[in-house]
Amino acid sequence: MSSFDQPSPPYNSSDPTATFVGTSCLDFLLIELVPMAYRIANELEEASDDGSGSSNSRNNEEGGSGSVGASAGTTTTTTTSAAAPSTARKSKLDEDEEREAVFFRLEGLGYRVGLGLVERFSRDRPRFTDTLDAIKFVCKDLWMLVFKKQVDNLKTNHRGVYVLTDHAFRPLSRMSSDAGGQAVARAQPFLWFPCGVLRGALAAMGINATVQAESSELPGAVFQIKTMPTAAK
Repeated sequence: MSSFDQPSPPYNSSDPTATFVGTSCLDFLLIELVPMAYRIANELEEASDDGSGSSNSRNNEEGGSGSVGASAGTTTTTTTSAAAPSTARKSKLDEDEEREAVFFRLEGLGYRVGLGLVERFSRDRPRFTDTLDAIKFVCKDLWMLVFKKQVDNLKTNHRGVYVLTDHAFRPLSRMSSDAGGQAVARAQPFLWFPCGVLRGALAAMGINATVQAESSELPGAVFQIKTMPTAAK
């Protein structure tokens, strides 16, 4: 059997094995998760700058203690070095560094969620022997479990590349489009956690893959899965 077992209605809250979670939990999670990831990335960078600044200041003080009678040129160099940490503390991550740090954090969190989902709901199922069957399982059962609908379209080149299209991707469904055309760019980070969920789910089924996602028009989203051959033992 290659699908999750859905409990038969009515859903009985007295069932000791039943666990119920509000359907809006994922929406609330992503609302908080993305800005939190940005905040943590910048706080870690600031902490790193503060630490390097303190270290440089101590080195400058130790170096300056033995140069009381030094020439004016040496004094100028010491002053310039002491001013550098102040500038470093004001520096922020550039756009590419911030994007990479946030992607790494969100995708990693999603990866662990995807692993747990498949391990929890398919632990008694035989492992898929065909990659396409596993992808179909993701498009139907996993998508329904997480996003409350199935994928609208699945395409493959039969060479390890699969393209999943969701015309009304739930995490993007409540985002408004602004006149400046920045809504799509702002929505991109909200796709990184789901990318991790897909990669983790596939990893739990023994499939090593990379997952990328993009949106050209809200609330649609396109996920590209590239499977990688398993290293020979």
